Parts: sequence; C-alpha cells; structure tokens
Amino acid sequence: MPRSVALRAAILAGCCVVLALAALYPSASAPAAPQAAASLPHDQHEGLTVSADPYTDAARAKEKFGKADPLPKGILPVEVFLHNETPQPIRINLNAIQLVVHYSGGRHDDLDWLDAKTIATTMLHPNGAATPHAPRLPVGKPGSGDSKTEKLAQVFDGLLLETDIVPPMDNIHGFLFFDLGGDLSLVQDSSLYVPEATILSSKRPLMFFEVFFGKASPR
Repeated sequence: MPRSVALRAAILAGCCVVLALAALYPSASAPAAPQAAASLPHDQHEGLTVSADPYTDAARAKEKFGKADPLPKGILPVEVFLHNETPQPIRINLNAIQLVVHYSGGRHDDLDWLDAKTIATTMLHPNGAATPHAPRLPVGKPGSGDSKTEKLAQVFDGLLLETDIVPPMDNIHGFLFFDLGGDLSLVQDSSLYVPEATILSSKRPLMFFEVFFGKASPR
C-alpha cells in the first residue's frame, strides 16, 4: 500500500476511535458550553456566572452514571458550571463550596461535598461509610483498601470538579456530590454556596455566590 494511502487510512481509523469514545463518554469529551447552563438555577455578578444542575430524577441519574449511580444511596450529584466573562482568570476555592439545606425559622445545615473515595465507600459499604462532613482526601494509591472501592473511586475522581481556575472568557464544569442521608426532598430547600472566588491577577475577592434550588429562596 502506498505511504499516502496508508497514512490516510490511519488518520481515518483514529478519527473513528475518537468519535466512538465521544459517543460512549459524552460528559468527558464535551466542553462546558454556557448555553447549556443558561436555563439552570444560577447566580451572576462581577463577570462570573455560577450555575448548578442537581440530578434529582432517578432515570436521568441512571442514564448519566450507569452502575455508578449514587442517587439510590442518597448521594446527590450536582453538576456545577462556572462561566468567566472577564479578561482575567478567576480562582475558586473548591474546598469552601457547600450545599446549604434551609429550614423554617432560619435554621440551616451546611454540607461539604464528598471526595471520590468517600462516595465509593458510602455506596459499597454504607454501614461503615464516613459522614458527609468528612475531609476531602485524595483517592488512595492502587492497591490500598479493597479493589472495588478503589475502582469506583476512580470513576468519580474523573467526574469531580477539580480545576480551581476559570480561564478568561472561558468556562469549566464538573460534578460535586453531597450526602443527604437518603432524604432527597431536602433538595427543594437547598442552595449551592460558593463563598470564595478571587480575581487571580489582582487578588481581589468577589462577593459570594449562592444558587437556590426549588422552593429555596434568597434570605
């Protein structure tokens, strides 16, 4: 076969593989488009938009996560979109993000998001799982702990919102997971709280962002 023909065939085969992977894993290959988040609950000011999409529908969560669906275990997946309309990069303190559950009388609970290993442990070993407020530790090295937990943790590690810099005139997205103890009705009275965002070049802090879900309303 002539070299040019072989090269074209190799390129075509490579393209087919890429397209096949994109079809199997659309969430991993598709960029975070601001148009997709435009209709979602959001908070916007100072050139940054924070949008959040809680996965409360069982069929939708099953379609998205397959066998790794955390919803039946009472863990709420929230897809978070951050869109930067400024010419400066913005840093988000991911560790400070919380899900706030609002109750009548002004009382509220502040839930930290779960790291990948805690999600996997909660799903596979619910009786010995860590609490929702457990510190977010890195996923353990291969071989540490049981293999099923480690493999499941790797799945969630690839889904988590891990990038803390939103580039200028760009956007990022990813999932955060919150343990609601099986009571998904709490989502209607909850909000996503993003307290720490900073213009990277000037170190100027932005006002906090709070995205309200369902019946939850600004205080």
